[in-house]
Amino acid sequence: QVQLVESGGGLVQAGGSLRLSCAASGSILSFNTMAWYRQTPGKQRELVAAISNRGIIDYAESVKGRFTISRGNAENSVYLQMNSLKPEDTAVYYCNSVLSTHLGRYLDVWGQGTLVTVSS
Repeated sequence: QVQLVESGGGLVQAGGSLRLSCAASGSILSFNTMAWYRQTPGKQRELVAAISNRGIIDYAESVKGRFTISRGNAENSVYLQMNSLKPEDTAVYYCNSVLSTHLGRYLDVWGQGTLVTVSS
């Protein structure tokens, strides 16, 4: 069974920083993409940042210049460095990956989410 586990959320003041981590486990052959999404009550989940297996990176316009996505050396992990946080960044952040397993399955996997709260 493939799992994504996030960590690093919490409460921070506006202007502060947080670093989210996501670790993948299970019978994973390869990752196509790893990404971070976020969601607030009553709104659709939105893409924050994504990185492909070729290192192509994409950011939401609202976080460009403030957030940085990166892969771990073991490549089964992804991080989101969030700087200059704003109250509007408050959300539950989800790790996502599209990946292939050793059993030949192609999966779209989500973590359980981690809450980021930015106080003004």
